[in-house]
Amino acid sequence: MRVLNEKVECADGFTMSVQANETAYCDPRDNDAESYTSAEVGFPSHKEELLMDWAEDPADPTGTVYAWVPRQTILNVIAKHGGIVTGELPAGFPVLRA
Repeated sequence: MRVLNEKVECADGFTMSVQANETAYCDPRDNDAESYTSAEVGFPSHKEELLMDWAEDPADPTGTVYAWVPRQTILNVIAKHGGIVTGELPAGFPVLRA
């Protein structure tokens, strides 16, 4: 059974889902990878310009998913919003705590 990561909440209140598994838009597309180079971001709490290049539906930035977002971009978003307060990241992602 696939378990989803808990939504990431950053120090400034920004939230997003970050998933990597065999059904997510990530690399590798595997449930048990030791490390992921990209992940699927979903449903951010507000429009985040750093993610827009990967938006499935750019007209609905908080109601869409973002496919194959590079790990470094996700880490940049987290750093921009002050670090993680709660939530989980895929394997191989360093956790930038607030």
